[in-house]
Amino acid sequence: MTRKKKIDLLLENVTIEAVAAEGKALAHVDGIVVFVDFAVPGDVVDIQVYKKKKNYMEGFIKRIVKPSENRLEPFCSHFGVCGGCRWQPLPYQMQLQAKRQQVEDQLVRIGHLEVPEIRPTLPSEKTEYYRNKLEFSASNKRWLLKEEPQDLVEPGLGFHVGKFFDKVLDIEKCHLQAEPSNAIRLFIKKFCLENGLEFYNIRENHGFFRNMFIRTTEDGQIMLIICLAQPDEAPRKAILDALVKEFPQITSLFYVINEKLNDSIGDQSPVLYYGQDAIYEEMEGLSFKIGPKSFYQTNSRQAYRLYSVAREFADLQGNEVVYDLYTGTGTIAQFVSKKAAKVFGIEYVPEAIEDAKDNARRNGITNCEFFAGDMKDVLNEAFIQKHGRPDVIILDPPRAGIHPDVAQVILKAAPERMVYVSCNPASQARDLAILCKDYKITAVQPVDMFPHTMHVENVVALKRKN
Repeated sequence: MTRKKKIDLLLENVTIEAVAAEGKALAHVDGIVVFVDFAVPGDVVDIQVYKKKKNYMEGFIKRIVKPSENRLEPFCSHFGVCGGCRWQPLPYQMQLQAKRQQVEDQLVRIGHLEVPEIRPTLPSEKTEYYRNKLEFSASNKRWLLKEEPQDLVEPGLGFHVGKFFDKVLDIEKCHLQAEPSNAIRLFIKKFCLENGLEFYNIRENHGFFRNMFIRTTEDGQIMLIICLAQPDEAPRKAILDALVKEFPQITSLFYVINEKLNDSIGDQSPVLYYGQDAIYEEMEGLSFKIGPKSFYQTNSRQAYRLYSVAREFADLQGNEVVYDLYTGTGTIAQFVSKKAAKVFGIEYVPEAIEDAKDNARRNGITNCEFFAGDMKDVLNEAFIQKHGRPDVIILDPPRAGIHPDVAQVILKAAPERMVYVSCNPASQARDLAILCKDYKITAVQPVDMFPHTMHVENVVALKRKN
């Protein structure tokens, strides 16, 4: 197998023109589009090309000749190496405009859908410290910066770097989650180093400390999940007891013994070591239980605005039967239940459905029922005949969107209105192309759940054609 020839092409004094897809910016050189990382419209830069195709090139900034008047100084010391928060140099208003443009591109330019004027992106109240959940990975070989000796071998605790599955960027301070998130992570790293607890070797699959999750609520509750690769009791007890002593404000402390080859805990059984078995988030008088494996929108304050848009688009009058598909822990179902006659929630993850049922009981909601199972298996004609045809369907699927079989069942169910909530406008556009056989798009609202990233949530209202 021949090694790819390294591209030696430097483009000088190039003016960045606009924000592009996937968090990049773009310019044109001799009629060819050039995509650039970490650039701001108005920058004049020298670009080192690393990919050259017939119709486009990709590169990185070798030198900023003249910064754009819009360029901001990144607030995070890890910017440019860490893969997150790529839009830090971009003013927030420009981020919001770019996200609206992303939605328009996917639905109109690529998807060829007929839509009304797309509303301006709803901004996030917080642009830093807005996340209620973060995962940090441990590695016995941290990512080395360019200025460091490349034969250096040190452990790290932080985020995976780019395409390198076994490399972790050691994080000193992350601006995504409020304290004591950083303090807890730094304490764990220090404790492991001082007590000889081995960080995980991701490539060779051995070691002790593997990864960790921190979940928080708006009123200060903290859930910490420590994932270990070995069942040894003595070191496990040592680190957990040290955490309880150092951070008495921790509400729930779990551990997981994960001996698999991947870090996912979806198929694992977290063990409660200290405190309560869950934390609780509040929204408009409703309380939602969040367990170690529960799904909950990671920007709590913005989740309220997102769900408010979904409820507005549903236009419930109080007598409707509502199907909430991909209901998760039942947040949207319960959020709209006051304005509906009956709500049925369906979700693939059984634990999430148990949380949804528990949430409904504690909130005194009696007009919601929840069902667990694969959507294409549960949502069928027999289910509809038993529970009644929906007047309104609310969809909030994973990034991949909905299965084609589910789309056909929805069309047969023929609700009067639908609301499609999506974290991926591309798969949303694909699904809407199917649904628009019988439906018309009446409203489109982008919502920014993740400031300083290219990600955007989008809500679409549909009404059945006459």
